[in-house]
Amino acid sequence: MQTTFTPEQLADPGIARSNEILRACVHCGFCTATCPTYQVLGDELDSPRGRIYLIKDMLENDRPADAKTVKHIDRCLSCLACMTTCPSGVHYMHLVDHARAYIEKTYTRPWHERALRWVLAQVLPYPGRFRLALLGAKIGRPFRRLLPDPRLRAMLEMAPKRIPPVSRNDDAQVFPAIGERKKRVALMTGCAQRALNTDINDATIRLLRRLGCDVVIAEGIGCCGALTHHMGKEAESHAAAAKNIRAWMGEVRREGLDAVVINTSGCGTTVKDYGHMFRNHALAEDAAAVAALACDVSELLIELMDGVAANAAPPLKVTYHAACSLQHGQQIKSHPKTLLKAAGFAVAEPADAHLCCGSAGTYNLMQPEISRELKDRKVRTIEATGPQVIAAGNIGCMMQIGSATGTPVVHTVELIDWATGGPKPRAIAEAGL
Repeated sequence: MQTTFTPEQLADPGIARSNEILRACVHCGFCTATCPTYQVLGDELDSPRGRIYLIKDMLENDRPADAKTVKHIDRCLSCLACMTTCPSGVHYMHLVDHARAYIEKTYTRPWHERALRWVLAQVLPYPGRFRLALLGAKIGRPFRRLLPDPRLRAMLEMAPKRIPPVSRNDDAQVFPAIGERKKRVALMTGCAQRALNTDINDATIRLLRRLGCDVVIAEGIGCCGALTHHMGKEAESHAAAAKNIRAWMGEVRREGLDAVVINTSGCGTTVKDYGHMFRNHALAEDAAAVAALACDVSELLIELMDGVAANAAPPLKVTYHAACSLQHGQQIKSHPKTLLKAAGFAVAEPADAHLCCGSAGTYNLMQPEISRELKDRKVRTIEATGPQVIAAGNIGCMMQIGSATGTPVVHTVELIDWATGGPKPRAIAEAGL
């Protein structure tokens, strides 16, 4: 794609990076075939190619974002299926992230939208606040149909039936390896996950310890920054990310780390991009080091599970849902399925596994109608496989899919933990399996 940015514009690192990405696009349209919003809405401007044209026009002409551009960028899931499909290597993620930050700086949203986004940014990344909000939503849930705004109804519907107690395993500490120590790793405990499902971190800690890892919960870690990053709120997202970088590099300098392990794939995609996010920052070197250490838990388990007996669980039929942030954002596609099969489970995969379930961070709260359509499609294809259990590697997907099916939904690591001697996952026990 030809661009006409001026030398003055290209002096801005964000514009320079977007220019590189725009020039890589050859207008082929392969991305439209795998874009969930284009499939639902059928509008070229709700495809990656259409959004690229809108972003190019906005940035190249150095004009404030307008309502039309904002509408179509807001509808983007950031599922990144387009990046998997693109034959030209267009890095759409960096482009749309820059566009969102530009929108945040140049566009004034209606007051109710600004208020809603402010609330989400002030609540979701903080487990204590989020837990209180979930309690309030649980109380208000019976009255959700009385609310006129579908986004407010979606927030009340998000509240789980059971809000787990606070897990002290998420506090700063070190869990020593059981037996010979093979690795020293830091575990990212997350933010929303700590309020929604404490079983995932507990299972991860148990499993990694049995496999010979010292598991470090570093002092000062918190939200990875993804939730606010995808709202275009750079100051908030970078502040959250910087805290994590400093905390983990403190551990690196004290006793060393072999990996920063992440069991929420949406967070993993962001942490692995810290080097880019901080490329022009004083923390650039440390951010790149953390990004290099970051790995999804499945990447580490593939290495550690070699030769480990994993036959304690019954051979249930498990349908694996591939989170977009894992299969497209991190290009990790086979590891979870390989691990589940090695653990003795019968593994199935739904049709159109590359398509998003509609969770996408705060998307299911901000774009509930599109999100619901995608959720219904995903659940139909999953249930068509006849699963006894549904497995996923991202808390957002688990909550989204779990809200529309009676089949127990668990994290992949919970199943591997069970198969190697850990307790039966709570959701499976409650289903009587």
